[in-house]
Amino acid sequence: MSKPINPLAIGSFTVGAVALVIVALFMFGGGQFFKSDKVYFVVFFDSSLNGLNIGAPVKMQGVQIGEVTDIALQFDKTSIKIYKPVVVAIDRSRVIGSSGRAITDEERLALRDRLVKAGFRARLETQSLLTGLLYVDVDKHTNKPPVFAKLEYKGIPEFPGILTTSDEILHSAEEFLNQLRALPLEQIVTDFADNLREMKDLLASDELKQSQVSLAHAMEGMEKAVGTLNRNLEPMLKSTHTAIDNTNLLVQDSRSMVQDIKPILASANNALTAATAALNKAQDSVSMVGDTFGPESALIETLESVNDASRSIKILADYLERHPESLISGKHN
Repeated sequence: MSKPINPLAIGSFTVGAVALVIVALFMFGGGQFFKSDKVYFVVFFDSSLNGLNIGAPVKMQGVQIGEVTDIALQFDKTSIKIYKPVVVAIDRSRVIGSSGRAITDEERLALRDRLVKAGFRARLETQSLLTGLLYVDVDKHTNKPPVFAKLEYKGIPEFPGILTTSDEILHSAEEFLNQLRALPLEQIVTDFADNLREMKDLLASDELKQSQVSLAHAMEGMEKAVGTLNRNLEPMLKSTHTAIDNTNLLVQDSRSMVQDIKPILASANNALTAATAALNKAQDSVSMVGDTFGPESALIETLESVNDASRSIKILADYLERHPESLISGKHN
Protein backbone atom coordinates (compact mmCIF):
# COMPACT_ATOMS: atom_id res chain seq x y z
CA MET A 1 0.00 0.00 0.00
CA SER A 2 1.48 3.34 -1.12
CA LYS A 3 2.00 6.23 1.24
CA PRO A 4 -0.39 9.17 0.97
CA ILE A 5 0.94 12.32 -0.73
CA ASN A 6 1.68 15.13 1.67
CA PRO A 7 0.05 18.36 0.36
CA LEU A 8 2.46 20.43 2.44
CA ALA A 9 5.45 18.96 0.65
CA ILE A 10 3.89 19.64 -2.74
CA GLY A 11 3.11 23.23 -1.79
CA SER A 12 6.60 23.79 -0.45
CA PHE A 13 8.12 22.41 -3.65
CA THR A 14 5.94 24.69 -5.78
CA VAL A 15 6.76 27.78 -3.74
CA GLY A 16 10.45 26.96 -3.92
CA ALA A 17 10.31 26.59 -7.71
CA VAL A 18 8.53 29.92 -8.09
CA ALA A 19 11.10 31.55 -5.82
CA LEU A 20 13.93 30.13 -7.92
CA VAL A 21 12.32 31.49 -11.08
CA ILE A 22 11.95 34.91 -9.48
CA VAL A 23 15.55 34.90 -8.32
CA ALA A 24 16.71 33.86 -11.81
CA LEU A 25 14.69 36.65 -13.38
CA PHE A 26 16.26 39.17 -11.05
CA MET A 27 19.73 37.77 -11.66
CA PHE A 28 19.62 37.48 -15.45
CA GLY A 29 17.04 40.12 -16.27
CA GLY A 30 18.32 42.84 -14.01
CA GLY A 31 14.78 43.47 -12.77
CA GLN A 32 13.62 44.64 -16.20
CA PHE A 33 10.61 42.33 -16.16
CA PHE A 34 9.29 44.12 -13.11
CA LYS A 35 10.32 47.63 -13.88
CA SER A 36 9.77 49.46 -17.17
CA ASP A 37 13.15 51.12 -17.78
CA LYS A 38 12.75 51.62 -21.55
CA VAL A 39 11.08 54.01 -23.96
CA TYR A 40 9.60 52.64 -27.17
CA PHE A 41 9.43 53.94 -30.72
CA VAL A 42 8.16 52.32 -33.91
CA VAL A 43 9.94 52.69 -37.25
CA PHE A 44 8.22 51.86 -40.56
CA PHE A 45 10.98 50.63 -42.88
CA ASP A 46 10.62 50.37 -46.67
CA SER A 47 13.77 48.25 -46.91
CA SER A 48 13.77 44.48 -46.65
CA LEU A 49 13.87 43.17 -43.07
CA ASN A 50 15.64 39.96 -44.06
CA GLY A 51 18.41 39.58 -41.46
CA LEU A 52 16.74 41.74 -38.80
CA ASN A 53 15.69 39.71 -35.76
CA ILE A 54 14.07 40.51 -32.45
CA GLY A 55 16.84 41.38 -30.05
CA ALA A 56 18.95 43.06 -32.73
CA PRO A 57 20.88 46.01 -31.33
CA VAL A 58 19.86 49.63 -31.78
CA LYS A 59 22.86 51.96 -32.01
CA MET A 60 23.29 55.72 -32.10
CA GLN A 61 26.60 56.80 -33.61
CA GLY A 62 28.16 53.46 -32.71
CA VAL A 63 26.83 53.26 -29.11
CA GLN A 64 24.21 50.62 -28.37
CA ILE A 65 21.22 52.32 -26.76
CA GLY A 66 18.57 49.61 -27.07
CA GLU A 67 17.25 46.65 -29.02
CA VAL A 68 14.50 45.53 -31.37
CA THR A 69 11.51 44.14 -29.46
CA ASP A 70 8.88 43.59 -32.15
CA ILE A 71 8.67 43.07 -35.93
CA ALA A 72 5.38 42.84 -37.80
CA LEU A 73 3.55 43.45 -41.08
CA GLN A 74 0.79 46.05 -41.28
CA PHE A 75 -1.58 46.40 -44.23
CA ASP A 76 -2.91 49.84 -45.15
CA LYS A 77 -6.32 49.58 -46.79
CA THR A 78 -6.18 53.15 -48.11
CA SER A 79 -2.92 52.95 -50.06
CA ILE A 80 -3.04 49.15 -50.56
CA LYS A 81 0.48 48.97 -49.20
CA ILE A 82 2.19 46.69 -46.74
CA TYR A 83 4.22 48.38 -44.03
CA LYS A 84 6.83 46.77 -41.81
CA PRO A 85 6.69 48.28 -38.31
CA VAL A 86 9.77 47.64 -36.18
CA VAL A 87 9.51 48.47 -32.48
CA VAL A 88 12.73 49.57 -30.81
CA ALA A 89 13.20 49.81 -27.05
CA ILE A 90 15.62 52.51 -25.92
CA ASP A 91 17.33 51.99 -22.57
CA ARG A 92 16.73 55.06 -20.43
CA SER A 93 20.10 54.73 -18.74
CA ARG A 94 21.85 54.97 -22.13
CA VAL A 95 20.17 58.25 -23.14
CA ILE A 96 20.75 61.00 -20.61
CA GLY A 97 19.31 64.49 -20.87
CA SER A 98 21.03 67.80 -20.25
CA SER A 99 20.10 67.54 -16.56
CA GLY A 100 22.24 64.40 -16.21
CA ARG A 101 19.30 62.07 -15.55
CA ALA A 102 17.51 59.53 -17.71
CA ILE A 103 14.61 60.70 -19.87
CA THR A 104 11.03 60.09 -18.75
CA ASP A 105 7.97 58.95 -20.70
CA GLU A 106 6.78 62.54 -20.81
CA GLU A 107 10.07 63.64 -22.35
CA ARG A 108 10.33 60.98 -25.04
CA LEU A 109 8.15 62.83 -27.57
CA ALA A 110 10.08 66.04 -27.04
CA LEU A 111 13.31 64.06 -27.38
CA ARG A 112 12.01 62.45 -30.59
CA ASP A 113 11.12 65.84 -32.05
CA ARG A 114 14.51 67.32 -31.16
CA LEU A 115 16.36 64.36 -32.68
CA VAL A 116 14.27 64.51 -35.88
CA LYS A 117 14.78 68.27 -36.17
CA ALA A 118 18.53 67.76 -35.71
CA GLY A 119 18.54 65.35 -38.67
CA PHE A 120 18.56 61.96 -36.94
CA ARG A 121 17.01 59.09 -38.90
CA ALA A 122 16.78 55.33 -38.36
CA ARG A 123 18.34 53.07 -40.99
CA LEU A 124 19.13 49.38 -41.25
CA GLU A 125 22.83 48.52 -41.35
CA THR A 126 24.72 45.24 -41.67
CA GLN A 127 26.28 43.79 -38.52
CA SER A 128 28.44 41.31 -40.42
CA LEU A 129 28.84 40.46 -44.09
CA LEU A 130 29.31 36.81 -43.13
CA THR A 131 26.08 36.42 -41.18
CA GLY A 132 24.03 39.04 -43.02
CA LEU A 133 22.42 40.13 -39.75
CA LEU A 134 21.09 43.67 -39.51
CA TYR A 135 20.81 46.25 -36.75
CA VAL A 136 19.04 49.59 -36.44
CA ASP A 137 21.37 52.58 -36.68
CA VAL A 138 20.20 56.03 -35.54
CA ASP A 139 22.45 58.74 -36.96
CA LYS A 140 22.44 62.16 -38.58
CA HIS A 141 21.25 62.36 -42.17
CA THR A 142 20.45 66.04 -42.60
CA ASN A 143 20.09 65.66 -46.38
CA LYS A 144 17.20 63.22 -45.91
CA PRO A 145 13.85 64.84 -45.07
CA PRO A 146 11.84 63.06 -42.35
CA VAL A 147 9.09 60.85 -43.76
CA PHE A 148 6.37 59.55 -41.43
CA ALA A 149 3.98 56.73 -42.34
CA LYS A 150 1.36 58.35 -40.08
CA LEU A 151 0.04 54.97 -39.02
CA GLU A 152 -0.90 53.74 -35.55
CA TYR A 153 0.86 50.72 -34.12
CA LYS A 154 -0.01 49.82 -30.53
CA GLY A 155 -0.05 53.49 -29.56
CA ILE A 156 3.74 53.77 -29.92
CA PRO A 157 5.14 57.08 -31.27
CA GLU A 158 6.79 56.88 -34.68
CA PHE A 159 10.43 57.63 -35.48
CA PRO A 160 11.28 58.32 -39.17
CA GLY A 161 13.33 55.78 -41.09
CA ILE A 162 15.20 55.93 -44.40
CA LEU A 163 16.32 53.43 -47.02
CA THR A 164 19.54 51.48 -46.67
CA THR A 165 22.54 52.50 -48.76
CA SER A 166 22.12 49.52 -51.09
CA ASP A 167 18.40 50.24 -51.49
CA GLU A 168 19.18 53.87 -52.33
CA ILE A 169 21.64 52.73 -55.00
CA LEU A 170 19.12 50.27 -56.41
CA HIS A 171 16.38 52.89 -56.29
CA SER A 172 18.56 55.43 -58.14
CA ALA A 173 19.55 52.80 -60.71
CA GLU A 174 15.91 51.86 -61.21
CA GLU A 175 14.92 55.50 -61.72
CA PHE A 176 17.76 55.91 -64.22
CA LEU A 177 16.65 52.81 -66.13
CA ASN A 178 13.06 54.04 -66.17
CA GLN A 179 14.19 57.39 -67.59
CA LEU A 180 16.35 55.53 -70.09
CA ARG A 181 13.41 53.39 -71.17
CA ALA A 182 11.32 56.52 -71.64
CA LEU A 183 13.82 57.90 -74.16
CA PRO A 184 13.17 57.30 -77.89
CA LEU A 185 16.33 55.22 -78.23
CA GLU A 186 15.43 53.89 -81.67
CA GLN A 187 14.92 57.39 -83.04
CA ILE A 188 18.15 58.58 -81.39
CA VAL A 189 20.12 55.73 -82.96
CA THR A 190 18.52 56.40 -86.35
CA ASP A 191 19.33 60.12 -86.18
CA PHE A 192 22.89 59.36 -85.11
CA ALA A 193 23.34 56.96 -88.02
CA ASP A 194 21.96 59.58 -90.42
CA ASN A 195 24.37 62.18 -89.05
CA LEU A 196 27.30 59.80 -89.50
CA ARG A 197 26.21 59.09 -93.06
CA GLU A 198 25.94 62.80 -93.87
CA MET A 199 29.34 63.41 -92.32
CA LYS A 200 30.83 60.62 -94.39
CA ASP A 201 29.30 62.04 -97.57
CA LEU A 202 30.59 65.49 -96.70
CA LEU A 203 34.12 64.23 -96.14
CA ALA A 204 34.04 62.44 -99.49
CA SER A 205 32.54 65.37 -101.43
CA ASP A 206 34.44 67.29 -104.13
CA GLU A 207 33.49 70.60 -102.51
CA LEU A 208 35.37 69.70 -99.34
CA LYS A 209 38.40 68.59 -101.31
CA GLN A 210 38.34 71.83 -103.31
CA SER A 211 37.99 73.79 -100.08
CA GLN A 212 41.02 71.99 -98.67
CA VAL A 213 43.03 72.86 -101.79
CA SER A 214 41.91 76.50 -101.63
CA LEU A 215 42.76 76.63 -97.97
CA ALA A 216 46.21 75.21 -98.67
CA HIS A 217 46.79 77.84 -101.38
CA ALA A 218 45.57 80.58 -99.07
CA MET A 219 47.90 79.40 -96.33
CA GLU A 220 50.78 79.26 -98.78
CA GLY A 221 50.05 82.80 -99.99
CA MET A 222 49.79 84.02 -96.44
CA GLU A 223 53.10 82.39 -95.61
CA LYS A 224 54.73 84.13 -98.59
CA ALA A 225 53.20 87.46 -97.62
CA VAL A 226 54.50 87.08 -94.09
CA GLY A 227 57.96 86.25 -95.45
CA THR A 228 57.92 89.28 -97.72
CA LEU A 229 56.78 91.46 -94.87
CA ASN A 230 59.58 90.15 -92.68
CA ARG A 231 62.14 90.92 -95.40
CA ASN A 232 60.84 94.42 -96.07
CA LEU A 233 60.08 95.33 -92.53
CA GLU A 234 63.67 96.02 -91.50
CA PRO A 235 64.40 98.41 -94.43
CA MET A 236 61.09 100.15 -93.80
CA LEU A 237 61.99 100.62 -90.16
CA LYS A 238 65.40 101.97 -91.14
CA SER A 239 63.79 104.42 -93.59
CA THR A 240 61.36 105.49 -90.92
CA HIS A 241 64.17 106.13 -88.46
CA THR A 242 66.06 108.11 -91.14
CA ALA A 243 62.97 110.22 -91.89
CA ILE A 244 62.51 110.89 -88.20
CA ASP A 245 66.14 111.95 -87.87
CA ASN A 246 65.81 114.26 -90.90
CA THR A 247 62.65 115.77 -89.46
CA ASN A 248 64.44 116.43 -86.19
CA LEU A 249 67.29 118.14 -88.07
CA LEU A 250 64.78 120.19 -90.07
CA VAL A 251 63.08 121.31 -86.89
CA GLN A 252 66.41 122.29 -85.40
CA ASP A 253 67.30 124.25 -88.58
CA SER A 254 63.92 125.99 -88.48
CA ARG A 255 64.52 127.02 -84.91
CA SER A 256 67.97 128.40 -85.91
CA MET A 257 66.44 130.31 -88.82
CA VAL A 258 63.78 131.75 -86.55
CA GLN A 259 66.47 132.91 -84.15
CA ASP A 260 68.44 134.44 -87.06
CA ILE A 261 65.44 136.17 -88.62
CA LYS A 262 64.40 137.98 -85.45
CA PRO A 263 67.10 140.74 -85.86
CA ILE A 264 66.17 141.12 -89.55
CA LEU A 265 62.52 141.52 -88.66
CA ALA A 266 63.44 144.09 -86.02
CA SER A 267 65.53 146.09 -88.55
CA ALA A 268 62.75 145.86 -91.12
CA ASN A 269 60.29 147.05 -88.56
CA ASN A 270 62.50 150.04 -87.72
CA ALA A 271 62.96 150.84 -91.40
CA LEU A 272 59.23 150.65 -91.95
CA THR A 273 58.65 152.95 -89.05
CA ALA A 274 61.12 155.50 -90.48
CA ALA A 275 59.61 155.11 -93.96
CA THR A 276 56.14 155.66 -92.56
CA ALA A 277 57.29 158.85 -90.85
CA ALA A 278 58.94 160.06 -94.06
CA LEU A 279 55.79 159.30 -96.02
CA ASN A 280 53.70 161.21 -93.57
CA LYS A 281 55.97 164.23 -93.97
CA ALA A 282 55.90 163.78 -97.72
CA GLN A 283 52.11 163.71 -97.70
CA ASP A 284 52.10 166.90 -95.71
CA SER A 285 54.43 168.50 -98.22
CA VAL A 286 52.28 167.24 -101.07
CA SER A 287 49.20 168.72 -99.51
CA MET A 288 51.03 172.05 -99.27
CA VAL A 289 51.88 172.02 -102.94
CA GLY A 290 48.57 170.50 -103.92
CA ASP A 291 47.74 173.55 -105.85
CA THR A 292 50.87 173.19 -107.95
CA PHE A 293 50.65 169.42 -108.65
CA GLY A 294 47.44 167.73 -109.64
CA PRO A 295 46.07 164.54 -107.95
CA GLU A 296 47.13 162.44 -110.90
CA SER A 297 50.69 163.70 -111.06
CA ALA A 298 53.65 161.28 -111.11
CA LEU A 299 54.92 162.41 -107.76
CA ILE A 300 51.61 161.63 -106.02
CA GLU A 301 51.44 158.18 -107.59
CA THR A 302 55.04 157.47 -106.55
CA LEU A 303 54.36 158.43 -102.97
CA GLU A 304 51.24 156.26 -102.82
CA SER A 305 53.16 153.26 -104.24
CA VAL A 306 55.85 153.71 -101.61
CA ASN A 307 53.13 153.86 -98.93
CA ASP A 308 51.54 150.61 -100.20
CA ALA A 309 54.91 148.88 -100.30
CA SER A 310 55.63 149.99 -96.77
CA ARG A 311 52.28 148.61 -95.62
CA SER A 312 52.89 145.25 -97.36
CA ILE A 313 56.35 144.93 -95.84
CA LYS A 314 54.88 145.59 -92.39
CA ILE A 315 52.18 142.94 -92.90
CA LEU A 316 54.82 140.45 -94.06
CA ALA A 317 56.97 141.21 -91.05
CA ASP A 318 54.01 140.67 -88.69
CA TYR A 319 53.15 137.37 -90.37
CA LEU A 320 56.74 136.11 -90.21
CA GLU A 321 56.83 137.12 -86.56
CA ARG A 322 53.79 134.92 -85.87
CA HIS A 323 54.64 132.09 -88.34
CA PRO A 324 58.39 131.82 -88.86
CA GLU A 325 58.03 128.25 -90.10
CA SER A 326 56.40 129.57 -93.29
CA LEU A 327 59.91 130.37 -94.57
CA ILE A 328 60.34 126.56 -94.98
CA SER A 329 56.87 125.16 -95.53
CA GLY A 330 55.25 128.18 -97.20
CA LYS A 331 52.09 130.01 -96.26
CA HIS A 332 49.13 127.86 -95.17
CA ASN A 333 45.64 128.94 -96.14
